[in-house]
Amino acid sequence: MMKDKKVLIVDDNALNRKVFENIIRHNYLFETAENGLVALDKLREKDFDIILMDIQMPKLDGISTLKVIKTEHLTEAPIIAVSAYSDQSDRDYFIATGFDEFIAKPIKPKNLLETIFQHLNPGGASVVAESTAVEAVPAADSEELNEKIVKQLLKYNSPDNIKTVYLDFIEEAEDLTADIKNLIESKNYKEIGEKLHIIKGNSGTLGANKIYHFSASFEKNIKTSNFDNISQEHLKLKQLLDNFRDYFSEQQSIL
Repeated sequence: MMKDKKVLIVDDNALNRKVFENIIRHNYLFETAENGLVALDKLREKDFDIILMDIQMPKLDGISTLKVIKTEHLTEAPIIAVSAYSDQSDRDYFIATGFDEFIAKPIKPKNLLETIFQHLNPGGASVVAESTAVEAVPAADSEELNEKIVKQLLKYNSPDNIKTVYLDFIEEAEDLTADIKNLIESKNYKEIGEKLHIIKGNSGTLGANKIYHFSASFEKNIKTSNFDNISQEHLKLKQLLDNFRDYFSEQQSIL
């Protein structure tokens, strides 16, 4: 569709980058950067037409990266903030900081494609079909997996690629949950919140409803220093991941 346009995807989370890639690869060229420092190096060497910038990243976060881009005049390309912060005041803050637009996590593929298209074609009509819309976040935790989100992702890539994305999500979430157990033992609560933030964002993007809602609640407890049931919450999260792995292996027909 617009294969002459190049997108720079800046996100420290490998699974997030893969989801972005699978959504846009049929429409745009792209490169990725795992943090702000790598993004700056790429921008000093190459031209990009639009940049997707995660806010929370190690080494150099999205806002700090934006400031360097503006100071050094590295690009005139639109820069889209991508963050789990998602209310109107957050959007207003990112726009005031200098971003051209804001996209909330969990990512809606339709919203992502429309936002990219609109910034590359100011005033142009969207070419993304309205029927591809899905919920911004899992609306309820009664279902193990939101199949609408799976079908949405399948619009932009092959079943094998999407299956790999889900298996990578499960493996990473299990690793993070194992890390959380160690962090509980060492009482390193700040890092527990960071691990949960990754699980929450990825599960929301992929429609893993029960994991999304529970990790969001668990993360909130960490942020508010409510550690009373932290060991039980860790075990509950581990059980939810085990259940999701079993469910996914039994539901291969959806792919």
